[in-house]
Amino acid sequence: MTDSTARPPLPPFTLETATAKVKAAEAAWNSRDPERVALAYTEDSEWRNRAEFITGRAAIVAFLKRKWAKELDYRLRKELWCFADHRIAVRFEYEWHDDSGFWYRAYGNENWEFDDNGLMRRRFASINDVPIRESDRQFRWERT
Repeated sequence: MTDSTARPPLPPFTLETATAKVKAAEAAWNSRDPERVALAYTEDSEWRNRAEFITGRAAIVAFLKRKWAKELDYRLRKELWCFADHRIAVRFEYEWHDDSGFWYRAYGNENWEFDDNGLMRRRFASINDVPIRESDRQFRWERT
């Protein structure tokens, strides 16, 4: 991983730049590439993901590798909820299945805080999973 000095769009956010930041995050997470995703965060980024507390890019990469090894065919949609200055709040939902073929839809909210270079320094995620039938899937993207 290489360090990035700036990750546009930069704060303070406008409606246009906050929306672009959310869409960029959605695209990165849908790549399911932990190294790519981690580059959007500061080296010492702090996370709360459900009940797990994570600090730093290396820990983010390790977390995402574990996540996507379990959450197969993961697909995500993020939506801007609100923004101000260096902060953005999003709502999201994603679908995945486990190695037994059981499908889930996760719903949640994230609060993000960025440094002046547009790197996320704090991410707090609250997430709930709901079992679904494969026929109830909403995200019918091709497997990647």
